[in-house]
Amino acid sequence: MFTDEVREAVSIDSRWRKVPELRDAVCQTAVVRRTEASVQIRRNARSGTQTDPVECRDLPAFDGSVEPSIDSPRLARFLRQVEPMVSKELMKNIKSHAFDGFEVNWIDHPNTVSCLHTLHYPEAQKRKLHVTGVSWNVTGSVIACAYGRLEDGDWSTEKSYVCSWNLDRRGLNPERPNTVIDVSSAVMCLAFHPVEPSLIAVFLFPKQVHWIQSLSRSNRINVLSASTDGKILIWQMDGRGRLVLQDGFALIVQQMPRNVKLHKVSEDSLFGVTSLSFSRLDKTVFIAGVEGGYVLKCSTEVLTHAALSSGSVPLKAPAQFTFSPHCGPVHAVDCSPFHRNLFLTAGTDGHVHLYSMLQAEPILSLQLCQSYLFSVNWSFVRPLVFAAATGEGTVLIFDLGHSSLRPTVSIEQNTERKPVYCLAFNPKRPELLAAGNAEGSVKIWQLSAELTKEGSREISLLEQFANEAVD
Repeated sequence: MFTDEVREAVSIDSRWRKVPELRDAVCQTAVVRRTEASVQIRRNARSGTQTDPVECRDLPAFDGSVEPSIDSPRLARFLRQVEPMVSKELMKNIKSHAFDGFEVNWIDHPNTVSCLHTLHYPEAQKRKLHVTGVSWNVTGSVIACAYGRLEDGDWSTEKSYVCSWNLDRRGLNPERPNTVIDVSSAVMCLAFHPVEPSLIAVFLFPKQVHWIQSLSRSNRINVLSASTDGKILIWQMDGRGRLVLQDGFALIVQQMPRNVKLHKVSEDSLFGVTSLSFSRLDKTVFIAGVEGGYVLKCSTEVLTHAALSSGSVPLKAPAQFTFSPHCGPVHAVDCSPFHRNLFLTAGTDGHVHLYSMLQAEPILSLQLCQSYLFSVNWSFVRPLVFAAATGEGTVLIFDLGHSSLRPTVSIEQNTERKPVYCLAFNPKRPELLAAGNAEGSVKIWQLSAELTKEGSREISLLEQFANEAVD
């Protein structure tokens, strides 16, 4: 039968559970290859070729009667196809305002000046005389200067000169004037005749001298002089070439406009005239600057007589309106050649004022220096350009189209900073500007095209300045 029996233990290893086996292994990607190489742009070379000379007789003559070969039907079809598109774009351009005010400037003209000539008379420089006035003749080729003294402040009996140079004459010598006129006393102002190129008016003590159209209906041109005695006199040349007093005006305190407020001044006192300018668009209107700093609008058509006379000629009271004054005598006045109401003034307070005849206050006031201003002039060709002469020896040129606060060009007239007393733009050659100084010399400056070529919108911009007064 069955009996118990002990046998050895039997173990059966698991087939699904195994001891983890660890093995080290590495892998590597393909070897990265590196290569250095350089590139170079291709070489440039220049070469020239020349055909063999060909005799003219071998060339076929041009026959203007033979029409060039043109496929007219094909060209017509092309034009009919593109015409609507081109017309549409042209109409858009006509109605567009994208380029309003844009000025085409094909060439860049810098605002520069250069000195063409330094003219002086050695005898006048030896006596340390000043150039007190300059004037161009009607042809623009001759410049005349007056020698005198501005620092004395009174009548001078010292011998003086009037000199002229013809810039077009061959062999121009800056130290040898073509004409020298000896004068028995200091010359303070001069002016060439507006028609006769060889006729010049020279006055000794008056502050201003002008050639003006006769107040009558004749075409006669008379001489006007203004002086610090308060009188403005009109002279007519007789058949012998002598000046005969014809008419006159007086700036008397009693007959000043009501807006002038004066203190401790006698009513029969006279305003000393220091500067004067006629409107270039209305010959009956002129602006006068006086010693007290006032600027007066005057008319030659007044009928009111002043309370004094000058010999056989009764004087009239021309003042009609007074503008806001300078803080000191007005040395220069110049009416705009392009606008009937605008004018410039310069005075001993170092300020230039731009006025409109329609209001008392200046449109623009610029302090140009800490010293005196002796002259201010509008350009004859640029409505927005003017120049001013300072007591610090500089000539400042402003272009109101670019900046109304800073000068476009500043010219050092001399190294010793001696005053520049007078300026004159050339009426025929707009690129020339003459300036006379206390050294006794006249410098002729050549202006760049930027300062002599009128822009397309200058007149409208000048009109905007004038409209500021009305607003």
